Amino acid sequence: MGKHRRRRMNMVFLYFISIFNIIVVNLALVAGVVLLLLRLNIITTFVSPGMVIVFLILMSLIITGIVIALGSRISLKPVRVLMDAMKELAGGNLDIRINMDDPMYPLEFTDFAERFNETARELTSIEMLRSDFINNFSHEFKTPIASIRGFAKLLKNGNLTPEEREEYLDIMISESDRLSELATNVLNLSKIQNQAIITDNSFFDMGEQVRRGILMMESKWSGKNLELEIDIEDINFYGSPELLSQVWLNILDNAVKFSPAGGKLRIKLLAQDETVIFKVKDFGCGMDQETKVRMFDKFFQGDNSRSTGGNGLGLAIVERIVSLHHGKISVDSEPGKGTSISVTFPKLQEVK
Repeated sequence: MGKHRRRRMNMVFLYFISIFNIIVVNLALVAGVVLLLLRLNIITTFVSPGMVIVFLILMSLIITGIVIALGSRISLKPVRVLMDAMKELAGGNLDIRINMDDPMYPLEFTDFAERFNETARELTSIEMLRSDFINNFSHEFKTPIASIRGFAKLLKNGNLTPEEREEYLDIMISESDRLSELATNVLNLSKIQNQAIITDNSFFDMGEQVRRGILMMESKWSGKNLELEIDIEDINFYGSPELLSQVWLNILDNAVKFSPAGGKLRIKLLAQDETVIFKVKDFGCGMDQETKVRMFDKFFQGDNSRSTGGNGLGLAIVERIVSLHHGKISVDSEPGKGTSISVTFPKLQEVK
């Protein structure tokens, strides 16, 4: 607070010094004019010296006032530009930008304009993400509801065979599960995105938790007759067991989903130097560069047909949980050569 007060006092002092200098310069000019007029005997001939001096002093004050007014208007112009731009931004105009590259503007105003433009661009990006999220969520939410509604209407038809009735009921159950999973994932994502710190940290056996995750996925990988190559160490890790269990399950689920029937999965968990590495490699279809770049986006699904199920939120949740644990995710994938996802955490870290 004292620093800002001193800075304001310095600015006021400089302002009055500038005014004083302008007045002194004008008075010097007045004195010069008076001396010139005295030498030319103009004052003594037409007007008394006192009248001329009073007139010239008044002119000096008027000129000083005009100079100060113009100077203030020019110096305050960037402030007015910034204030107008901030009003536009507050009013919802996210396209507003400020250009202060003119050399007449102080460097501080140019820097401020650049920060303002960066803020406006960030707000534009956030608004686009929010809009995309709403549109995608609406699509994902309405699709299973429309499907359930359609098959419910068909079930009202008494001419259905028992096989058709069973098929339609299975589809409705499947769509209901999909809707429930979507709601759960959206709530989870909303919760962890608004979370800055983890409050349920504890030491736990990460290796044992990963093994349990593999067993929980048994129906899926055994249904595709996948061969598992497992290399898991027992690692005492400090973190959130509840959140990290979602990481293993989501990554394993994606690996199983995109593995061909009769294929193979490699699952590793090891401590290396000061880090813990969890790695899953499948030998499925792989990903192109665009899919790799967007795979952690909300609702993005590389499989455009959506025939593999899911709602595109799993990896977004994984990325956020890993970030909360100060970890990193790396992806290595090529079309036709499978995908390898590695998650690296600091060893025995304590998240504060």
